[in-house]
Amino acid sequence: MCGFPTATDTVTPRQPRGQERVITANRQTSWAFADAYVAEDDALRWARERAREAGLRSVSPGTGAVLRLLAASVDAKAVAEIGTGCGVSGIHLLHGMRPDGVLTTVDPEPDHQQYARQAFRDAGFAANRARFIPGHALDVLPRLADAGYDLVFCDGDRLEYQDYLAESLRLLRPGGLVAFEGVFANGRTVDSGPQPTEVLRLRELVRTVRDSQELVSSLLPVGDGLLCAVKR
Repeated sequence: MCGFPTATDTVTPRQPRGQERVITANRQTSWAFADAYVAEDDALRWARERAREAGLRSVSPGTGAVLRLLAASVDAKAVAEIGTGCGVSGIHLLHGMRPDGVLTTVDPEPDHQQYARQAFRDAGFAANRARFIPGHALDVLPRLADAGYDLVFCDGDRLEYQDYLAESLRLLRPGGLVAFEGVFANGRTVDSGPQPTEVLRLRELVRTVRDSQELVSSLLPVGDGLLCAVKR
């Protein structure tokens, strides 16, 4: 279980390493407040609505705010995104990137990318700020340049996250960031009961990133869990 707490953990006044405190109403309220900290504009709301209509997951506002912060913290000029969706995460990333930065975004559904194009345009980004590549991520990523990216954001097939990690390490420059969305799997990652293959793969990913000598990592409790790591 890679050190995750579960619902059966007991809480003592002095917490053992790897053990979580009781989740109180106050903490839940604080998390809800943090998730709504960055107000979203009309373009983001439009993209969220298109995603809902298409049955797609979108990053939470709090996760989007972190993506902006991460992009800004590395002064990102080149970002690769796995999973365009309808453009919610892309807008947040573009807001954090340099004014001359380019987002390369990959998705197997061209129709979804058309919504993202519209959302980016409505958000005020020029057409040359984003490069849309339709296709399966593991077919597209090997064609991208080694050490050519400041940040890689992974929000695609959870079963392929380990493969995305390997590609990200190749794509990132030293000091670059990789982030994985949805690693909590709606709480199943920390649940001690039997879990599907997707959750087992997510646990393996978290262990791999945590134990890697190439990465400095943190698991952030925003949205459905954001696993972040800096390449040394």
